[in-house]
Amino acid sequence: MRILIVGAGATGGYFGGRLLQHGRDVTFLVRAKRARQLAEHGLAIRSVTGDVDLPAPPTVLANELADPFDLIVLSCKAYALDQVMDDVAPAVGPRTTILPVLNGMRQLDRLDGKFGAAHVLGGQCVISATLDDDGVVRHLNRMHSITFGERDGSRSARMQQITRELSGAGFDARPSDAIVQEMWDKWFFLASLAGITCLMRGSIGEIAATPHGPAAALALLEECRVTAAASGYAPGERVLERARALLTEPGSNLEASMLRDLRQGHPIEADHVVGDMLARATRLQLPTTMLGIVDAHLKVHEARRLAGTLP
Repeated sequence: MRILIVGAGATGGYFGGRLLQHGRDVTFLVRAKRARQLAEHGLAIRSVTGDVDLPAPPTVLANELADPFDLIVLSCKAYALDQVMDDVAPAVGPRTTILPVLNGMRQLDRLDGKFGAAHVLGGQCVISATLDDDGVVRHLNRMHSITFGERDGSRSARMQQITRELSGAGFDARPSDAIVQEMWDKWFFLASLAGITCLMRGSIGEIAATPHGPAAALALLEECRVTAAASGYAPGERVLERARALLTEPGSNLEASMLRDLRQGHPIEADHVVGDMLARATRLQLPTTMLGIVDAHLKVHEARRLAGTLP
Protein backbone atom coordinates (compact mmCIF):
# COMPACT_ATOMS: atom_id res chain seq x y z
CA MET A 1 0.00 0.00 0.00
CA ARG A 2 1.41 3.37 -1.03
CA ILE A 3 0.89 5.84 1.82
CA LEU A 4 1.20 9.61 1.56
CA ILE A 5 1.67 11.37 4.90
CA VAL A 6 0.81 15.06 4.63
CA GLY A 7 3.42 16.86 6.66
CA ALA A 8 6.48 15.68 8.58
CA GLY A 9 5.99 17.79 11.68
CA ALA A 10 5.19 16.55 15.15
CA THR A 11 2.18 14.42 14.21
CA GLY A 12 2.89 13.39 10.63
CA GLY A 13 6.58 12.94 11.34
CA TYR A 14 5.87 10.69 14.29
CA PHE A 15 3.28 8.36 12.78
CA GLY A 16 4.83 8.41 9.32
CA GLY A 17 8.25 7.79 10.81
CA ARG A 18 6.99 4.80 12.77
CA LEU A 19 5.38 3.36 9.65
CA LEU A 20 8.58 3.87 7.68
CA GLN A 21 10.61 2.32 10.50
CA HIS A 22 8.46 -0.81 10.23
CA GLY A 23 8.86 -1.20 6.49
CA ARG A 24 5.76 0.49 5.13
CA ASP A 25 5.80 2.31 1.78
CA VAL A 26 5.60 5.90 3.05
CA THR A 27 6.22 9.23 1.33
CA PHE A 28 5.98 12.58 3.11
CA LEU A 29 4.36 15.55 1.38
CA VAL A 30 6.36 18.53 2.67
CA ARG A 31 7.38 22.08 1.86
CA ALA A 32 10.76 22.77 0.28
CA LYS A 33 12.44 23.85 3.54
CA ARG A 34 11.42 20.67 5.38
CA ALA A 35 12.42 18.54 2.38
CA ARG A 36 15.93 20.01 2.49
CA GLN A 37 16.14 19.48 6.24
CA LEU A 38 15.09 15.84 5.96
CA ALA A 39 17.45 15.19 3.06
CA GLU A 40 20.38 16.61 5.02
CA HIS A 41 19.66 15.40 8.56
CA GLY A 42 17.06 12.66 8.16
CA LEU A 43 13.95 12.18 10.29
CA ALA A 44 14.66 11.79 13.99
CA ILE A 45 12.13 10.77 16.63
CA ARG A 46 12.94 10.93 20.32
CA SER A 47 10.50 9.01 22.46
CA VAL A 48 10.33 7.01 25.68
CA THR A 49 8.79 4.26 23.53
CA GLY A 50 11.94 4.11 21.38
CA ASP A 51 14.08 6.50 19.36
CA VAL A 52 14.19 6.42 15.56
CA ASP A 53 16.70 7.79 13.06
CA LEU A 54 15.68 7.55 9.42
CA PRO A 55 18.20 8.90 6.91
CA ALA A 56 16.74 10.70 3.89
CA PRO A 57 13.09 9.60 4.20
CA PRO A 58 11.12 9.75 0.92
CA THR A 59 9.59 13.19 0.35
CA VAL A 60 7.63 14.90 -2.38
CA LEU A 61 6.65 18.51 -3.02
CA ALA A 62 3.09 19.44 -3.97
CA ASN A 63 4.05 20.38 -7.53
CA GLU A 64 5.69 16.97 -7.99
CA LEU A 65 2.61 14.89 -7.20
CA ALA A 66 1.31 13.05 -10.22
CA ASP A 67 0.28 9.46 -9.44
CA PRO A 68 -2.46 8.44 -7.00
CA PHE A 69 -1.68 6.96 -3.59
CA ASP A 70 -3.68 4.22 -1.90
CA LEU A 71 -3.93 6.00 1.46
CA ILE A 72 -3.47 9.69 2.26
CA VAL A 73 -3.12 10.57 5.94
CA LEU A 74 -3.90 14.21 6.66
CA SER A 75 -2.03 15.35 9.77
CA CYS A 76 -2.00 19.09 9.05
CA LYS A 77 -3.34 21.85 11.27
CA ALA A 78 -6.99 22.63 10.60
CA TYR A 79 -6.26 26.14 9.33
CA ALA A 80 -4.10 24.65 6.55
CA LEU A 81 -6.77 22.25 5.28
CA ASP A 82 -7.92 24.24 2.23
CA GLN A 83 -4.38 24.55 0.89
CA VAL A 84 -3.65 20.91 1.67
CA MET A 85 -6.73 19.75 -0.25
CA ASP A 86 -5.50 21.58 -3.33
CA ASP A 87 -2.01 20.17 -2.82
CA VAL A 88 -3.07 16.52 -2.56
CA ALA A 89 -5.67 16.60 -5.35
CA PRO A 90 -3.27 15.10 -7.97
CA ALA A 91 -2.62 12.18 -5.59
CA VAL A 92 -6.31 11.26 -5.25
CA GLY A 93 -7.35 8.56 -7.68
CA PRO A 94 -10.54 6.47 -7.99
CA ARG A 95 -9.38 4.03 -5.27
CA THR A 96 -7.65 6.47 -2.93
CA THR A 97 -8.72 6.56 0.72
CA ILE A 98 -8.24 9.75 2.75
CA LEU A 99 -7.74 9.47 6.50
CA PRO A 100 -7.89 12.85 8.29
CA VAL A 101 -6.66 12.93 11.90
CA LEU A 102 -7.45 16.61 12.48
CA ASN A 103 -9.29 17.91 15.52
CA GLY A 104 -13.00 18.72 15.36
CA MET A 105 -15.52 17.71 12.70
CA ARG A 106 -15.57 20.41 10.02
CA GLN A 107 -12.87 18.69 7.97
CA LEU A 108 -15.30 15.93 7.01
CA ASP A 109 -17.66 18.35 5.28
CA ARG A 110 -14.78 20.10 3.54
CA LEU A 111 -13.20 16.86 2.33
CA ASP A 112 -16.54 15.41 1.22
CA GLY A 113 -17.19 18.52 -0.82
CA LYS A 114 -13.79 18.36 -2.50
CA PHE A 115 -13.29 14.64 -3.09
CA GLY A 116 -16.60 12.93 -2.35
CA ALA A 117 -17.64 11.16 0.85
CA ALA A 118 -16.74 7.74 -0.54
CA HIS A 119 -13.05 8.65 -0.36
CA VAL A 120 -13.07 9.89 3.25
CA LEU A 121 -12.80 7.87 6.45
CA GLY A 122 -13.37 9.20 9.93
CA GLY A 123 -10.27 9.41 12.05
CA GLN A 124 -8.48 10.92 15.00
CA CYS A 125 -5.18 10.64 16.77
CA VAL A 126 -3.97 11.04 20.31
CA ILE A 127 -0.38 12.17 20.73
CA SER A 128 1.57 14.80 22.60
CA ALA A 129 4.56 15.71 20.48
CA THR A 130 6.45 18.74 19.26
CA LEU A 131 8.97 19.59 16.56
CA ASP A 132 12.04 21.24 18.04
CA ASP A 133 14.23 23.91 16.43
CA ASP A 134 16.46 21.24 14.89
CA GLY A 135 13.54 19.46 13.23
CA VAL A 136 13.52 16.56 15.69
CA VAL A 137 10.14 15.06 16.57
CA ARG A 138 9.94 14.88 20.36
CA HIS A 139 7.26 12.57 21.74
CA LEU A 140 6.31 13.93 25.18
CA ASN A 141 4.63 10.92 26.80
CA ARG A 142 3.60 7.33 26.05
CA MET A 143 0.32 8.08 24.23
CA HIS A 144 0.46 7.49 20.47
CA SER A 145 -2.69 6.23 18.81
CA ILE A 146 -4.67 6.54 15.60
CA THR A 147 -8.34 5.51 15.53
CA PHE A 148 -10.06 5.18 12.16
CA GLY A 149 -13.20 3.78 10.59
CA GLU A 150 -15.90 3.90 7.97
CA ARG A 151 -18.40 6.55 8.99
CA ASP A 152 -21.31 4.17 8.50
CA GLY A 153 -19.69 1.68 10.88
CA SER A 154 -19.13 -0.99 8.24
CA ARG A 155 -16.12 -3.29 8.22
CA SER A 156 -15.19 -2.83 4.59
CA ALA A 157 -12.45 -4.54 2.64
CA ARG A 158 -10.42 -1.33 2.58
CA MET A 159 -10.77 -1.02 6.36
CA GLN A 160 -9.33 -4.50 6.76
CA GLN A 161 -6.44 -3.63 4.46
CA ILE A 162 -5.71 -0.33 6.21
CA THR A 163 -5.91 -2.05 9.60
CA ARG A 164 -3.27 -4.55 8.52
CA GLU A 165 -1.07 -1.76 7.17
CA LEU A 166 -1.23 0.44 10.28
CA SER A 167 -1.03 -2.36 12.84
CA GLY A 168 2.30 -3.49 14.24
CA ALA A 169 4.03 -0.25 13.34
CA GLY A 170 5.12 0.98 16.75
CA PHE A 171 1.97 2.86 17.75
CA ASP A 172 -1.58 1.98 18.67
CA ALA A 173 -3.77 1.60 15.56
CA ARG A 174 -7.40 0.91 16.34
CA PRO A 175 -10.23 0.38 13.85
CA SER A 176 -13.60 1.62 15.08
CA ASP A 177 -17.18 0.90 14.07
CA ALA A 178 -18.32 4.10 15.83
CA ILE A 179 -15.70 6.57 14.64
CA VAL A 180 -17.99 9.60 14.28
CA GLN A 181 -19.14 9.24 17.89
CA GLU A 182 -15.51 8.91 18.99
CA MET A 183 -14.58 12.03 17.05
CA TRP A 184 -17.37 13.95 18.78
CA ASP A 185 -16.28 12.56 22.16
CA LYS A 186 -12.79 13.91 21.59
CA TRP A 187 -14.02 17.22 20.19
CA PHE A 188 -16.43 18.16 22.97
CA PHE A 189 -13.64 17.58 25.50
CA LEU A 190 -10.92 19.29 23.45
CA ALA A 191 -13.05 22.39 22.85
CA SER A 192 -13.55 22.60 26.62
CA LEU A 193 -9.88 21.98 27.45
CA ALA A 194 -8.53 24.36 24.83
CA GLY A 195 -11.16 26.95 25.63
CA ILE A 196 -10.62 27.07 29.39
CA THR A 197 -6.82 26.80 29.39
CA CYS A 198 -6.44 29.47 26.69
CA LEU A 199 -8.96 31.75 28.39
CA MET A 200 -7.22 31.43 31.75
CA ARG A 201 -3.68 31.11 30.31
CA GLY A 202 -2.94 28.28 32.69
CA SER A 203 -2.99 24.55 33.31
CA ILE A 204 -5.99 22.68 34.66
CA GLY A 205 -4.29 22.47 38.06
CA GLU A 206 -3.78 26.24 38.18
CA ILE A 207 -7.40 26.82 37.16
CA ALA A 208 -8.64 24.27 39.71
CA ALA A 209 -6.80 26.14 42.46
CA THR A 210 -8.95 29.26 41.97
CA PRO A 211 -12.36 29.74 43.65
CA HIS A 212 -14.42 29.80 40.45
CA GLY A 213 -12.15 28.00 37.99
CA PRO A 214 -13.67 24.51 38.19
CA ALA A 215 -17.20 25.87 37.80
CA ALA A 216 -16.16 27.82 34.70
CA ALA A 217 -14.52 24.73 33.18
CA LEU A 218 -17.60 22.60 33.86
CA ALA A 219 -19.94 25.27 32.47
CA LEU A 220 -17.97 25.30 29.22
CA LEU A 221 -17.97 21.49 29.11
CA GLU A 222 -21.73 21.44 29.61
CA GLU A 223 -22.31 23.77 26.65
CA CYS A 224 -20.19 21.49 24.49
CA ARG A 225 -21.97 18.39 25.80
CA VAL A 226 -25.39 19.84 25.04
CA THR A 227 -24.24 20.73 21.53
CA ALA A 228 -22.94 17.21 20.92
CA ALA A 229 -26.18 15.70 22.24
CA ALA A 230 -28.38 17.97 20.14
CA SER A 231 -26.30 17.01 17.09
CA GLY A 232 -27.04 13.34 17.72
CA TYR A 233 -23.75 12.39 19.38
CA ALA A 234 -24.27 12.61 23.14
CA PRO A 235 -21.22 11.40 25.06
CA GLY A 236 -21.74 8.35 27.23
CA GLU A 237 -21.74 8.68 31.00
CA ARG A 238 -18.27 7.19 31.35
CA VAL A 239 -16.84 9.60 28.77
CA LEU A 240 -18.58 12.52 30.47
CA GLU A 241 -17.40 11.62 33.96
CA ARG A 242 -13.82 11.27 32.75
CA ALA A 243 -14.02 14.67 31.04
CA ARG A 244 -15.35 16.33 34.20
CA ALA A 245 -12.61 14.77 36.29
CA LEU A 246 -9.82 15.78 33.90
CA LEU A 247 -11.03 19.39 33.70
CA THR A 248 -11.12 19.86 37.48
CA GLU A 249 -8.20 17.76 38.72
CA PRO A 250 -6.18 19.58 41.41
CA GLY A 251 -2.48 19.85 40.61
CA SER A 252 -2.90 18.68 37.02
CA ASN A 253 -0.35 19.92 34.47
CA LEU A 254 -2.81 19.29 31.64
CA GLU A 255 -3.19 22.05 29.08
CA ALA A 256 -4.17 22.15 25.43
CA SER A 257 -1.62 22.25 22.62
CA MET A 258 -3.53 25.33 21.44
CA LEU A 259 -2.28 27.13 24.54
CA ARG A 260 1.31 26.24 23.66
CA ASP A 261 0.78 27.59 20.13
CA LEU A 262 -0.84 30.72 21.52
CA ARG A 263 2.06 31.40 23.89
CA GLN A 264 4.57 30.99 21.08
CA GLY A 265 2.70 33.38 18.79
CA HIS A 266 1.82 30.64 16.28
CA PRO A 267 -1.48 30.39 14.38
CA ILE A 268 -4.13 28.52 16.36
CA GLU A 269 -7.05 26.24 15.47
CA ALA A 270 -9.56 28.47 17.25
CA ASP A 271 -12.17 28.58 14.48
CA HIS A 272 -12.06 24.83 13.93
CA VAL A 273 -12.06 23.67 17.56
CA VAL A 274 -14.06 26.37 19.38
CA GLY A 275 -15.64 28.50 16.65
CA ASP A 276 -17.29 25.57 14.90
CA MET A 277 -18.72 24.28 18.19
CA LEU A 278 -20.13 27.76 18.85
CA ALA A 279 -21.57 27.96 15.32
CA ARG A 280 -23.35 24.62 15.70
CA ALA A 281 -24.73 25.56 19.12
CA THR A 282 -25.96 28.88 17.74
CA ARG A 283 -27.74 27.21 14.82
CA LEU A 284 -29.43 24.87 17.29
CA GLN A 285 -30.39 27.82 19.54
CA LEU A 286 -28.50 26.38 22.51
CA PRO A 287 -26.79 28.20 25.41
CA THR A 288 -23.45 29.68 24.34
CA THR A 289 -22.36 32.01 27.16
CA MET A 290 -18.99 30.36 27.84
CA LEU A 291 -18.39 29.37 24.22
CA GLY A 292 -19.05 32.97 23.17
CA ILE A 293 -16.62 34.36 25.76
CA VAL A 294 -13.88 31.93 24.74
CA ASP A 295 -14.44 32.53 21.02
CA ALA A 296 -14.30 36.32 21.48
CA HIS A 297 -11.11 36.00 23.52
CA LEU A 298 -9.40 33.86 20.87
CA LYS A 299 -10.53 36.17 18.05
CA VAL A 300 -9.01 39.17 19.83
CA HIS A 301 -5.76 37.25 20.26
CA GLU A 302 -5.68 36.24 16.59
CA ALA A 303 -6.39 39.80 15.47
CA ARG A 304 -3.46 41.02 17.57
CA ARG A 305 -1.19 38.25 16.26
CA LEU A 306 -1.97 39.14 12.66
CA ALA A 307 -1.46 42.82 13.37
CA GLY A 308 1.85 42.13 15.12
CA THR A 309 0.68 43.73 18.35
CA LEU A 310 0.93 40.79 20.75
CA PRO A 311 2.64 41.67 24.04
